[in-house]
Amino acid sequence: MVSSSIPTVDLSPFFNEGGDEHGRKEAIETITKACLEHGFFQIVNHGIPTDLMNKALQHSKTFFQYPPEEKLKSSPRPGEGACQLPIGYNIQPDHSVDKNEYFLVFQPGSSYNVYPENLPELRSVMEDLYPRFVGIGSLMESIINDCLGLPPNFLKEYNDERSWDFMAAFHYFPATESENNGITEHEDGNCITFVFQDEVGGLEVRKDGEWIPVVPEEGSIVVNVADFIQVMSNKKFNSATHRVVRSEGKSRYSYGFFYNLNWDKWVEPLPQFTTEIGEPPKYKRFQVREYQMMRMKNKQHPPARPEDEIGITYYAIDT
Repeated sequence: MVSSSIPTVDLSPFFNEGGDEHGRKEAIETITKACLEHGFFQIVNHGIPTDLMNKALQHSKTFFQYPPEEKLKSSPRPGEGACQLPIGYNIQPDHSVDKNEYFLVFQPGSSYNVYPENLPELRSVMEDLYPRFVGIGSLMESIINDCLGLPPNFLKEYNDERSWDFMAAFHYFPATESENNGITEHEDGNCITFVFQDEVGGLEVRKDGEWIPVVPEEGSIVVNVADFIQVMSNKKFNSATHRVVRSEGKSRYSYGFFYNLNWDKWVEPLPQFTTEIGEPPKYKRFQVREYQMMRMKNKQHPPARPEDEIGITYYAIDT
């Protein structure tokens, strides 16, 4: 029988100036176990105010309830964007198997961002929230560095470029009798993902072939390890397989913060998990840009069959 919940980690020991070594050790053990098994856990006492996250959800709900012609005024500007991400308002194509719309933020203060002119509150909340998630991402990167037994600050020095992170507000449409998927099962193409959702829920993680609902908890943030950590650890840590199931008659609102790598970075299994321990690499070396562009193409022009979407298995080495 698979556990019906994901682990919850208290991060308060990492903010305790007195130094709670026992609490930190316990958190690292819990996160390590979660990353080995399915790559999903949730954090509490993380330092981001609950009322700020609730404000963000409320403002995104206001935006997504605007008529289509109003939302489309905040669509991505053609040909702009440092990394060609579709910054601004996006909606999945009619033929997509995923049924959602989203608003993508690249970096507060960036000239590439597009914000709705008639909802300045959304911009101000995002500019408050975004750097807080950058800080939580840095902390979690340091913790995962310790969980993997890497030298101190190894991942931070490897991944010292923060201008490629991004955040998105999501709206999942109510389910219909024939369709209930909001996002089909997938893994994230970045390093670490952070999600907070409204009370509707719908996020599920797969473990041992079963789907575990991630029940919303006030003030909690869901964390999952993504593709680049799986590759660098040579599959010691698992990129979490997850999906969103929509509810009948209810919209779902959530935010995702994607702690990422510079698109010019090359990724491959680290020697600590291959040559130094006599293990063959499970993935070929690849450039982040190439992988992200393929995934983006899948998003904008979905293949006829969901199983034909590009994932990290594209670079897997047959053994």
